[in-house]
Amino acid sequence: MPYNAKIKVTLRQSILDVQGKAVEHALKNLGYGSVESARIGKYIEVTINEHDPLQAERVCNEICQKLLSNPVMENYSFELEKVN
Repeated sequence: MPYNAKIKVTLRQSILDVQGKAVEHALKNLGYGSVESARIGKYIEVTINEHDPLQAERVCNEICQKLLSNPVMENYSFELEKVN
């Protein structure tokens, strides 16, 4: 049974988020003074055709580390859901 992986990739806190800063400034200029900060990330959905949830988790970790994120600059997290 396949699994849907819902993956979030974000810059590490120590990395300057230029896009996030631009959005933050734009929101303040639009009158949203209560916005304190903004950070930009990526959201990716992948279907993994594995029957074992541990295998699906292993595959998801590998693709995040090898392709979907830059481990030096980014963190990732994911949730797996069974496809019915």
